[in-house]
Amino acid sequence: MYDCIVIGCGFAGAVVARQLAETRGKKLLIIDSRDHVGGNCFDRKDEYGICIHQYGPHIFHTNSKRVYDYLSRFTDWYHYNHEVVGKIYEREIPVPFNLNSLEMVFGGKAPELEKKLVDRFGEGARVPILELMNDKDDDLKEIAAYVYENVFLKYTMKQWGKSPKEIDPAVSGRVPVLLSRDNRYFQDEYQGIPLDGYTAIFEKMLAFDGIEVRLNCQGKEVLRVEPEGREKVYFEGKPFHGQVIFTGALDEFFDCRFGRLPYRSLDFRFEHYDKPFYQSHGVVNYTVSEDFTRITEFKYLSGQMDAKDTTIVKEYPMAYSGKQGEIPYYAINNAENDSLFEKYRDLVEQIPDFYLLGRLAEYKYYNIDAIVERALDLAERI
Repeated sequence: MYDCIVIGCGFAGAVVARQLAETRGKKLLIIDSRDHVGGNCFDRKDEYGICIHQYGPHIFHTNSKRVYDYLSRFTDWYHYNHEVVGKIYEREIPVPFNLNSLEMVFGGKAPELEKKLVDRFGEGARVPILELMNDKDDDLKEIAAYVYENVFLKYTMKQWGKSPKEIDPAVSGRVPVLLSRDNRYFQDEYQGIPLDGYTAIFEKMLAFDGIEVRLNCQGKEVLRVEPEGREKVYFEGKPFHGQVIFTGALDEFFDCRFGRLPYRSLDFRFEHYDKPFYQSHGVVNYTVSEDFTRITEFKYLSGQMDAKDTTIVKEYPMAYSGKQGEIPYYAINNAENDSLFEKYRDLVEQIPDFYLLGRLAEYKYYNIDAIVERALDLAERI
């Protein structure tokens, strides 16, 4: 019945399915355990008419014209330039830390510090704080220390559930100081939010002959693999010889036979307020206080600025245990966990025409544009 089975209906699964159906004439079945398309990019209007992102904020940004043009086939754009501030005690400063942040924090000393930074690294540079920490100039070290303590350290402790001693200096060292007055969180050429929401993109993308979508279905309920067997893949109990593109959690598909891959999860708590605005920006990061990492106010993202009330969400990071209702969001990449993932990848290597695609399947973080690009490339390879 099908040339290809795709497990998961986020951007990875939807893009590769559309491409294979449209350019190769393949007949595909997409299976997803949720009751909606779109994966973690699913959005909807809440009971107050505010468009919310059910699984946290997603802001599209890319420098790839190929990706932008491809997605633009399925949407027009609300050209939203994402600005984020960090709530540092009672003050909000732009993040990433930039020359405007420098002026707010260091006051009258800022012009001298700015001159030192620009003379040393050049206007527009993104200078890792590790480089500033190791500089001989005490002023530059002071900037790095402030960013580390107030922007990075406690936020990272909350996000990843780690103590300061457990945080790899190499990771903190990549945190940049941006030598610019551009307050945008991203500097990519193309950025924005789908005008009618992300879910509408998926509905248009999947409305194509040859694509069937089956929701509320666990992949391993209908798809079974036997890496060591003569027949490698079974669909609904019968041998299947087409392609399988898997975008889900690989360890769980194999019943965690080598152990569970560690992830961080998030607890989203939505709140509605009968007032025009809750905060100053679409996203405010709480870098030194509170148990949550950030608050998103969705009307900034959707452009519903004239709405009389507002909906926010607070994000509380937590460990992923695999319990019902928990969702794995971020792979915890280190040597031990990556080695465990390779054991699962080795199982897949024994199965012909079985492809891994996406954050969970590849145990790696991807932005939307990167995963769209990978899905386009995979469709071409197949």
